[in-house]
Amino acid sequence: MTVGSWLAVGVETAPMVRAHELRHAWEAFVDELTHPEVEAEGADPAVVRDTIADSWRRSYAAGVDPEGHRLAPVLADEHEVGEAWRDHPIARAAAQIHACLAPIAEQAGYLIVVSDADGMLLMIEGDARVRMRAAESMNFSEGTLWSEPGAGTNAIGTALAVDHAVQVFGPEHFNEDVQRWTCAAAPIHDPETGELIGVIDLTGDFSTVHPHSLAVAAATAQAVEISLRLAVTDRDVQLRERYGDKVAAEPARRALVAPSGRLITPPPAWWHAADRLAIPDGGGQLYLPSGARGVAEPLGQAGEAYLVRSIEGSRPRATAEPRPFHLVLLGAATPSLQAGERHIELRPRLAEILALLAAHPAGLDADALCAELHGDGGSVSSVRVEVSRLRALIGPWVETGHYRITCPFTSDAGRVTGLLADGALREAAEAYPGPLLPWSEAPGVERERQRIEGWLRQAVLTGDDPEALWAWVRSDSGADDLLAWKRLLTHVGFDDPRRPLAAARVGQLRRELA
Repeated sequence: MTVGSWLAVGVETAPMVRAHELRHAWEAFVDELTHPEVEAEGADPAVVRDTIADSWRRSYAAGVDPEGHRLAPVLADEHEVGEAWRDHPIARAAAQIHACLAPIAEQAGYLIVVSDADGMLLMIEGDARVRMRAAESMNFSEGTLWSEPGAGTNAIGTALAVDHAVQVFGPEHFNEDVQRWTCAAAPIHDPETGELIGVIDLTGDFSTVHPHSLAVAAATAQAVEISLRLAVTDRDVQLRERYGDKVAAEPARRALVAPSGRLITPPPAWWHAADRLAIPDGGGQLYLPSGARGVAEPLGQAGEAYLVRSIEGSRPRATAEPRPFHLVLLGAATPSLQAGERHIELRPRLAEILALLAAHPAGLDADALCAELHGDGGSVSSVRVEVSRLRALIGPWVETGHYRITCPFTSDAGRVTGLLADGALREAAEAYPGPLLPWSEAPGVERERQRIEGWLRQAVLTGDDPEALWAWVRSDSGADDLLAWKRLLTHVGFDDPRRPLAAARVGQLRRELA
């Protein structure tokens, strides 16, 4: 069977045969998780997609019961769900969603489902008997939580977790009570901010699985995003008509900006603005990308837009000496940025962006950075939002358009690779606490992580320095490295107090790997 990471079955696949293979793999996986003291064969990676295996691990870590003793929790009653759906931006596209999905839903007996960004089901339509069966068998009804932590692996929850369209079939569901179903879901993003706002899903009996359901769900989500984007464009036209005279009064110092920081009117060229500004909540003073000071004045009710103007007499500070900073990105510690006496813990996405920009000193354009963060999925607009947040954190020292760090900086990862390049093997090993952002699944970060660790490990194993080996086996990455412990054992003397430890560790790892 040949399928991608996101598609569960191909047209050539017999559903019952595939279900049998997956059920066996699921049972092996659950046995391995729930009985670690017993040697188990584990799930066959040739049968279970990486996308699903990763989701199973997240589901188990979140405390989801694979045997179905706990179903998806109820978050809201009928009245609360009705209000949430009426206020949700996707609700404006309800007719469009029905028009796109109703033909395949009616033909195959699928339910059409919309969830919010947390995974709470907001709308379900389809055959009444299928709806009742879904509600009774797996608590699939409006107001229930179908994120991965709420219900385990399922198309809605996994699409939210990985921000990509995905199909989940039969025993690929982590919860046993959901394994008689199949689903295909695609995320929807806010065109204003790029943030994920919900999911469109098709759910039906697993015997009706078909690869086209994923394509249709993804195409519908794309159509809804286009519709939402056109609504934003129309609103921009109205805002320019309403407030354009305020900008025209001083076009060299003013611009009209959306609450998200997106520019509605072209900014003065000397601001060096790309497509977004970092607007303080409720307005107030800010720094423009050029480094000059400005102020954001809310306009209309509830701040429907902002008039941003540079403060008279303020000059760009980009020519001033930027303040250097240091990045801590290696090992299990929380990633952080240190600038002088400031110590800032970094959000995961900002840490990933900084790691990628540090690895590419010549810079990355928006498409390349998006690919490094998300692979084939992801939204370029969401990347632009995150870079705007990064600029708000460290100032105008990240170029826009072609993203590049323009101020002096150092990083623990850069120190390790610099020492390796200089041949300072022992110092490099001692400076390496563990992998680069070990929790990150961003493709670009994973490649850089493998590059640094592979370079260091190869250098340590082929070198002739027991102190470098000792530093390596004490790192998170080298602690279980049998070959490194064996080489350390041959490099330390019989009177070295580390020798008994190395001998014991070699024996332990051999037994574990046997």
